[in-house]
Amino acid sequence: MSARAPRRLGTLLGGLGLAAFVLPASADAHGIVGKADLPIPVWLFSWTAAIVLVVSFVALSTLWRTPQLQQVRARRLIALPGFLPALASAFGLAVFALVLYSGFAGAQEAPQANFSVTFIYVVFWVGLPVASVLFGDIFRALSPWRTCARVICWVGRRARGGGSGALVRYPERLGLWPASAGIVGFAWLELVYLDRDNPSTLAALSLGYFLVMLVGMLLCGVETWGERADGFGVYLNLLSRLSALVRGDDGALYVRRPLSGVTDIAIRRGTVVFICTLIGTTTFDGFSNGGIWRNNEPTIQSWFAGLGFSANVAQELAYSLGLVLSIVLIFAVFRVGILGVRSVSDRYTEATLTSNFAHSLVPIAFAYVLAHYFSLLLWQGQAVAYLISDPLGNGSNIFGTSGYQIDYHVISYAGIWYVQVAALIAGHVGGLALAHDRALVLYEDPEEAVRSQYWMLAVMVAFTSFGLWLLSSVGT
Repeated sequence: MSARAPRRLGTLLGGLGLAAFVLPASADAHGIVGKADLPIPVWLFSWTAAIVLVVSFVALSTLWRTPQLQQVRARRLIALPGFLPALASAFGLAVFALVLYSGFAGAQEAPQANFSVTFIYVVFWVGLPVASVLFGDIFRALSPWRTCARVICWVGRRARGGGSGALVRYPERLGLWPASAGIVGFAWLELVYLDRDNPSTLAALSLGYFLVMLVGMLLCGVETWGERADGFGVYLNLLSRLSALVRGDDGALYVRRPLSGVTDIAIRRGTVVFICTLIGTTTFDGFSNGGIWRNNEPTIQSWFAGLGFSANVAQELAYSLGLVLSIVLIFAVFRVGILGVRSVSDRYTEATLTSNFAHSLVPIAFAYVLAHYFSLLLWQGQAVAYLISDPLGNGSNIFGTSGYQIDYHVISYAGIWYVQVAALIAGHVGGLALAHDRALVLYEDPEEAVRSQYWMLAVMVAFTSFGLWLLSSVGT
C-alpha cells in the first residue's frame, strides 16, 4: 500500500472501532433469547468482531494479489443415481401435500400441534437455506410447483409433438422485482400479520403461491419464471451458490471453491434490492424484538390509530413501516459503501460498481439468517420428530414418535451465542473476500483495488456491529 494509505486506513478504522464500541454498548447487560449473562461482555464481542474483519482485510490486501474466485473450478466427486432428482421431486410433492392437508384438516386452535406451521416457519424458511449452503441447490428438485410445471410442460410437448413450453415472453423490465415481492410478502406474513399462526391461512396462502408459480412457469417457461419471479427459488438458489457442492449438467456431484459460485450471478433489475430485502427482513425480525422498537412502536401505532384505523390494523401498519424502513436502511448502507468505492476512482459509474459488488452481500444475507434463527432451528426443528407422527394434532401416533420431547439442553445459551457470532463474522469475512477479489478484476493496480475496499470494509464492520447489537438486544 502507498504511504498515505495506512494513514487513511487508520483514520477509517478508528471511526469503525468507535462505532463497534458504541452500537452494542447499550445492550451489554442483556442476552439473547432470554439469556441473563454472557461469558464475555457484548462490547468485547463487538470489538473482537471488528478486529477480525480488519485483520482479514489486511491479510487479503497483502496476500491476495490476484483474483481467485472469478472462475468456477469444479472437481468431479461422484456420479449421482439417475433416479435421485425424481425421488426428490416426489418427496417435495408429498411434503407439500402434507402441509396443505394438515393446514386445512388439522388442529386450528393449537398451531404448535399442527405440522404445517412448524414446517413452513422452521423447516422451509430456516432449514432449507442452511441445507442449500451445505448441499447445493436441492430446492431445484424439491420445489413442488417446479415439479408440477415440468411434468405439465413435458405432457404438453408430447401431445404437440415438440415445441417450446413458453407461451409468452417474460417482461425483462420486471427483473427480480416479483421475487422480491414474494420474499417481502412472506416476511410480512411472518413478522407483521397478526393471524400468522393460523394453519388454514398458511395452507391457503401456500396453495395460492403454488398456483401463481405454476401458471407463471407454464406461461413464461419453467426456468425463466423460476429464475426471476419465484422468490423462494431465487433465494435458495442464491444461497446455494455459496456451497462447495454443485450438481453438474451430467448429473454428477462436483466440488468447487466455496464462494466461487456466487461470483457469476446474473445481475438483473432488482437484484440488489432482492439481496438487501433478504438482509432487511431478518434485520427487522431482530429489531422488532428489541427494546427500542417496543418502546417506540406504541407511538407509531397510535399515530395510525389516529387516522381512523382499528387497533389491529394500526399495529400491522406500524410493523409494515418498520419492515420497509429496515430494507431501505440496508440498501442505503450498501449504497454508501458504493459511493465510497467510487470516490477512489471515477473510472466506473455507480451503477457498474453496484452490479459488480452486489454479490458480496450474499454471504451476509446467509450470516444474518443463521445467526438470527439458529436457536429456532436447533430447538423448534426437533418438533418435526413428533409432528410427523401426529401432523393433524389429533392424537395419532403414525411412526411411534408422538411422545418425543424437545431437548432444550442440547446446547447452552453461551454456545448459541458463540455460533451466532461466528456466523456473523464468517459471513462478513466472506463478503470482504468476494469484494476484494472483484476489485482485483476491476482495478489493474492492486494498491488501487485495496484503496477501493476501505469503504466496503466500513460496510462490513457496520453490518457486523449492527448484527451483534440486534442479537444482544432481543428480549430487552
